[in-house]
Formats: sequence, C-alpha cells, structure tokens
Amino acid sequence: MMELQSKSGAAVSVSEAVFDAPYNETLVHQVVTAFLAGARSGNSAQKNRAAVRGGGAKPWRQKGTGRARAGTIRGPIWRGGGITFASAKRDYSKKVNKKMYRGAMRAVMSELARSGRLTVVDTVPVTAPKSRDLREVMKSWEIDNALIVDAGMNDNLHLAGRNFPHITTTDVDGINPWLMLKHKNVILTAAAVKQIEERLS
Repeated sequence: MMELQSKSGAAVSVSEAVFDAPYNETLVHQVVTAFLAGARSGNSAQKNRAAVRGGGAKPWRQKGTGRARAGTIRGPIWRGGGITFASAKRDYSKKVNKKMYRGAMRAVMSELARSGRLTVVDTVPVTAPKSRDLREVMKSWEIDNALIVDAGMNDNLHLAGRNFPHITTTDVDGINPWLMLKHKNVILTAAAVKQIEERLS
C-alpha cells in the first residue's frame, strides 16, 4: 500500500499496483490511439460509376458520329457520373483487449500520482446544480482545469460543471486514459478511488 495526500490534509492509503505502476508509454499511446480511432464516425460515402443510376446503354455508336468514343454516360468525366476515387463508409475502430486497457489505466493513474496531478477528496461539496457553487470549490482548491470523478453519477455536480470548458465531471464508468491525460488535473473522490482499485487491481 502507498499513501496519497488528500485536499483535507489526511493521507489516503491506495494500492501500489494501481497507483504506483511503471509508465508504459507505448501501451498508453496504443490504447489512446485506439480510443480516438473508435470515436471517428467513418460515415463519408460517395458513389462510384457502378453505384450511380443509369448508364447501362452505350450512348451512341462507336464509329461515324464524329464524337469521342463513349460506353456509358455515368463515367467519372460525365456530369452526373460516378466519383473516380469514391470514399466509402469505414470502421476505424481497433481492438484493445481488457488486459491492455487495464494496464494503460494503471500506467496513467500512476504517472498522474507521481507528477502531482492526481488529487483525492472526501467529496465534492456541490449540493445544488449551480455553476457558481462549483466555481467557488475549484477556486478554493486553486484548480481551473480538471477531470472530476465520483463513484456514481452526481446530478448536481454534472449539471454544475457543464458550463466550464476545462472541467469535465463523470463517474468511474466514464473515465479512460485519453480523458485523464487531456486535463491538467484529475480529482478523485475517496469512493471513486475504491471502485478504481477494485476494477484495476
């Protein structure tokens, strides 16, 4: 077991396996890349000459008209024809197994703890869905860019944090390596720490 300092000043005992693991940059890069690739829509689609409607008949005979030879009116050089290198729908997602994902999560958690970017709090004292309340809390903590993670979805905290461009609120189910690295600080409630230890140990 190791200890992390909380905002209240008390030391919080946490698992070394989760919060003191070596940083594997290659693994983290692979998992973050796969996460971002999976978020791509891949919906871009155009029609090639086989997909456009019409063009089944030869528009005029091969010889004798004085016009260029043409076999279809739906070739790429014709108005209304198909696109030469038509884009198609794609699935950009990459496979990441559970062992890799958990390893990346442990590596990121540990690196944040070592660099002083990980903060543990007993609770986030926001009792109403008011941005003003959360602003006062963040001001008292001297933090302006953070990912706040609670054990469960806290509606008051979620609604209070929606207006801040550099603050994200979520529960343990919603965290991932990219989201943690995106913010300057990560704030975990004590209950969230316990859930994370159970999942990553």
